[in-house]
Amino acid sequence: MDWDKLRIFHAVADAGSLTHAGEVLHLSQSAVSRQIRALEESLNVTLFHRHARGLILTEQGELLFDATSAMAKRLDAAAARIRDSEDEVFGELRVTTTIGLGTMWLAPRLTRLYQKYPALKIDLMLEERVLDLPMREADVAIRMKEPSQADLIRKRLMTIRMQCYATPDYLAQHGTPETMDDFNRHRLICQHAGTPQVSAGASLVAELMSHNIPSTLTVNNYFGVMQAVLNHLGIGVLPDYLADEFPHLVRVLPDVSSTDVPVFLAYPEELRHSKRIAAFREFVTEEITAYRKRLQTG
Repeated sequence: MDWDKLRIFHAVADAGSLTHAGEVLHLSQSAVSRQIRALEESLNVTLFHRHARGLILTEQGELLFDATSAMAKRLDAAAARIRDSEDEVFGELRVTTTIGLGTMWLAPRLTRLYQKYPALKIDLMLEERVLDLPMREADVAIRMKEPSQADLIRKRLMTIRMQCYATPDYLAQHGTPETMDDFNRHRLICQHAGTPQVSAGASLVAELMSHNIPSTLTVNNYFGVMQAVLNHLGIGVLPDYLADEFPHLVRVLPDVSSTDVPVFLAYPEELRHSKRIAAFREFVTEEITAYRKRLQTG
């Protein structure tokens, strides 16, 4: 198959329109149409259904688009490795992690990474869904469990736990609970046990909820839980690294804690020699080391 025709096909399938694909490719609509027609004739199949709202892939077109998408991702990976300079760190780095860790721990620290490497272009993708690194949905991930894919390089960064925190203002107004029975005078703020989160956190929330707490606020991510706690709404279940970020928070019920949650850095084998990955790995490792030292001295 002609590589140039495949490139044009991929653009058309991605855009769903000859006109939009032509704009991306800087080709006329008629030129794009001729190339698609020639590709269909060479394969002896119909790749698109023509529809009033645009072009819709046929079954054969879907198969070819899956193949060209995989090719495009592999080419992106190759281009990323080629662009890596021996002496400089620059270009795009796609980083994925959870909403909580990304907003409350990683993003506030990125100033130091940009100070060292001002030519970096970081695309920070925060979601609870685990993105597929081998399929290049992201370049590097920080995950709350060890990745299972064999073709990933992984590094264990730290261990965290979910614990209970409140503001001094809230505790001054409502008192500090000494036992779980005291929770009947307090509001619990947490992720709902059924929302995507680490299993250790879900187990702790389920245990707390079993005590028939009269007032609760559930949020679908830890950033929302944190905002509610900071605004004195109640006692929140939060990851313990936030005690370093918000030292004024008070830990309550010190015997109540989740089991250990390992935190891993992971990236594809094919990016082993990427300067951008190495720079990010070094940055995160340094931040974790500094965090551990503050815990020890605190």
